[in-house]
Amino acid sequence: MRNPTYVLDADTFMQAARLYYAFDIAPPFWHALIQHAQTGTVLSIDRVKTEIDRGNDNLKNWAKSHFHSWFASTDESDVIDAYRRVMQWAYGQTQFDDAAKAEFASTDNADAWLVAYALAKGCVLVTQEQFARDARNRIPLPNVCQAFGVHPVNTFEMLRTLGVRFK
Repeated sequence: MRNPTYVLDADTFMQAARLYYAFDIAPPFWHALIQHAQTGTVLSIDRVKTEIDRGNDNLKNWAKSHFHSWFASTDESDVIDAYRRVMQWAYGQTQFDDAAKAEFASTDNADAWLVAYALAKGCVLVTQEQFARDARNRIPLPNVCQAFGVHPVNTFEMLRTLGVRFK
């Protein structure tokens, strides 16, 4: 059975780099991302790279020097069509306030594009965000994923499914 392709949210990289898988503590995590990217089971999108590039840190340097080839373009017709669907859904939800919708639609925010990419390409979306039934002031990625049948997992679920072991 073939592993799914995982598309990673910015928080997957950022939380790992800044908290539990810092580059100096857990190099095997970063090697595993590259290894699985090389086999086509892990990638991210150009808009996540833009979010990472806002930081001036080790993560930005790592992404530029080691992971740059696996930030997929969102400038493809199937992704753009899926993005339109995602945005129509978001703006049609009365649950979320106008500020949440504006943040979700912001050009600085990769979230809608991540769901669109996962939807268009049949990927599993990796995020540390949690489903929030009563959310009003933010549109959580798992909520959008549920609406479109995209499967969200967290970093640890992805690592387990991929069989990653740190030795």
